Amino acid sequence: MSAYIIADIKVNEPKEYDTYKKLTTGTLANFGGRFIVRGGQSETLEGEWKPERVVVLEFPSIQKAKAWWGSPEYAQAKEIRQRTAVTKMILVEGV
Repeated sequence: MSAYIIADIKVNEPKEYDTYKKLTTGTLANFGGRFIVRGGQSETLEGEWKPERVVVLEFPSIQKAKAWWGSPEYAQAKEIRQRTAVTKMILVEGV
């Protein structure tokens, strides 16, 4: 069953965050991951949520998503993101 990582990211250091974006792309393939949404325009339809940068990643399973998030391949990129941005991130199982 597919799984999705959904993130709302407030980028504080855009120049360094660009490095994160470049590094992340190459880390997904070994885990069957791919970008569904990567920072496109968003619009709040209900509620108070005002996301800054929305990212949605799709993986073949929750296990693959967790393996990617904790992987050595993603570690350097994750450290850059955590240092240059404030992130709210969830993992959700698809249907």
